[in-house]
Amino acid sequence: MHKHITVPMDKETARSLCAGDYVYLTGTVYTARDAAHKRMDEILQKGGALPFNIEGQIIYYMGPSPAREGRPIGSAGPTTASRMDKYTPRLLDLGMGAMIGKGKRSPEVADAIARNGSVYFAAVGGAGALLSKCITSAEVIAYDDLGTEAVRRLTVEDFPVIVVIDSQGNDLYETAAEKYRKMEGNRI
Repeated sequence: MHKHITVPMDKETARSLCAGDYVYLTGTVYTARDAAHKRMDEILQKGGALPFNIEGQIIYYMGPSPAREGRPIGSAGPTTASRMDKYTPRLLDLGMGAMIGKGKRSPEVADAIARNGSVYFAAVGGAGALLSKCITSAEVIAYDDLGTEAVRRLTVEDFPVIVVIDSQGNDLYETAAEKYRKMEGNRI
């Protein structure tokens, strides 16, 4: 099913999404990768505040290449999500609405997604130049010293993603592999 949603995302919208849905996001998305997640975790451990209100927000695991002339951002493909797994349950418990990345997530992250009624989206790896065309503005809002790993606020329009883990804990990577295995005795 194809759905168009405005982000940030409320829990009702998150619960309406199912693993395998094609979704087009319009609105505000934040970027953060390994170094930014580590810094945010350290700040939270000291009782500090995150650089943006996380409630309902989507974090895109992406570090862009430099912007070409006339563009707000360079290539903007997803980073492997599992590198953020040790930080993700805490952010979900604080109200994060969803994440965008590529690849599988740990059982702890999948449990936190279901527990919090959140969603994990995948963006197509290797399509960063095409994905960047859906980004209409990009602004560094925190940790400028981290370069490409700084936290950015993006404005996106019809940014294409696929629901991989839905708010019920259904995992597209698992269900698709099982469906494939059942087809004519395939083994993976």
